[in-house]
Amino acid sequence: MSSHENPSRPVGFAVFLVVAGVVGWIAAFALTLEKFASLASPGAALSCDVSVLVQCSANLDSPQGSVFGFPNPILGLTGWVAPVVVGVAVLAGARFDRWFWLAFQLGVTAAFAFVVWLISQSIFVLGTLCPWCIVTWAVTIPVFWVVTLGNLASGILPSPRGVRRVAVVLSGWIVVLTLACYVVIAVLAQLRLDVLGSL
Repeated sequence: MSSHENPSRPVGFAVFLVVAGVVGWIAAFALTLEKFASLASPGAALSCDVSVLVQCSANLDSPQGSVFGFPNPILGLTGWVAPVVVGVAVLAGARFDRWFWLAFQLGVTAAFAFVVWLISQSIFVLGTLCPWCIVTWAVTIPVFWVVTLGNLASGILPSPRGVRRVAVVLSGWIVVLTLACYVVIAVLAQLRLDVLGSL
């Protein structure tokens, strides 16, 4: 990655990026197919419409489902290619300059911020939980933590030495941090939508 990079990091990091990218891309592809189905048969139930609470239709057909003037899944189809390509390149022995990792960090952070916004819209505005959207959330969150903490720990992201030490420690707790985020989402969904009561 860079001269600051811990040489033991790239393999696990790269494999994770590839797996997460593939999972995210599959979710985006599935949502794109559902959007096509919705356009072909307006008002028809989609295959991911399980109940009033768990469905894709409300999300895909809402303004939040096309924030930039086109269906959000298109962002996923293009965006999830990036971690796959980066992961494969790192596995092949590629080493990127600092500017590249800063640009990658910017993209990952933007994706994370967008997902946080979509989660809030889904739970507090639309009142639905889209299955394929949840898959996207589930992979975006750990990708953000892995990339951000890795870049902080390696010095790619400029930060005080104390912050770098904390990042190194937290890098060993990625699973816990990710699960904590999942728990927060689940609690918010339960409090707002009474998920358990709708089962």
